[in-house]
Amino acid sequence: MTRIVILLTALAALAACETVEGFGQDVENAGEELQEESNRAQY
Repeated sequence: MTRIVILLTALAALAACETVEGFGQDVENAGEELQEESNRAQY
C-alpha cells in the first residue's frame, strides 16, 4: 500500500513540475519524505 501511495505522489510531482530545476526539487523532496518514513518505520 505504501508503495502505491509513494508512486502516485511521485507521478503527481512529476506532472506538476515545469522545469528541470523544479524536477530536481521534486525528486529531492520525495527522497526526504522516503527517508523520514524509513526512519519512522525503524522505531
